[in-house]
Amino acid sequence: MPLKELAERRNILHRKSDTQTVLRHALTDGEIGKIAIVSSFGAESVVLLHMAAHIRKDVSVIFLDTEMLFPETLDYQRRVAQTLGLTDVRVSTPNRDAVLTEDVDGLLHQADTDACCDLRKTRPLEDALQGFGGWITGRKRYQGGQRAELPLFEKEGRRIKVNPLANWTAGDLRTYITDHGLPRHPLVARGFPSIGCMPCTTRVGAHEDPRAGRWRDSDKSECGIHFENGRMVREGKAA
Repeated sequence: MPLKELAERRNILHRKSDTQTVLRHALTDGEIGKIAIVSSFGAESVVLLHMAAHIRKDVSVIFLDTEMLFPETLDYQRRVAQTLGLTDVRVSTPNRDAVLTEDVDGLLHQADTDACCDLRKTRPLEDALQGFGGWITGRKRYQGGQRAELPLFEKEGRRIKVNPLANWTAGDLRTYITDHGLPRHPLVARGFPSIGCMPCTTRVGAHEDPRAGRWRDSDKSECGIHFENGRMVREGKAA
């Protein structure tokens, strides 16, 4: 079955399903094939990971270590994986030769944030997803921008992408974390509601959009690992 049709059929099938049902189906869907969760282990990531761990603790989880993350994120990744009992967390890092060729001094983000994201996130993710027929994200519609019309299932290139938390609100996430006693990312309490790489993430004011601290004072809103209509999202537009 063509992937676009498969995504459309799954969206119809799950138009009234709860999140756990969508996630369970995604993790066992023979037509999608082998599937992984791609997690930043950021401010809200523990919700999706907790749900998945209750279905299968050996779910493949891809964590992109850009080598520019906050130390707190690296510590949190290890803590969450241990707490939830996840047994197949795959840490993916940028290609060493590519880094030495394109960003030997670690300053590429100052000249070209898109090129830095491509080097440290987009290409490593594509390598990590080899052999997988789909991947699961933690994106939500309330985050706005390109995410406002987010479907549960979508075709992206040669894979199906699943967004089980698409219709969740920030309040839903906070309630779930509290109700289940889940560990919180330590930077959230310090004013970082959305957490990416250290050079490109700043604190957010009380009345700002939660993602305002990502690539502040630029038009960029996505790192490039997500696409629209098969094209990479760059600087708020499809490139």
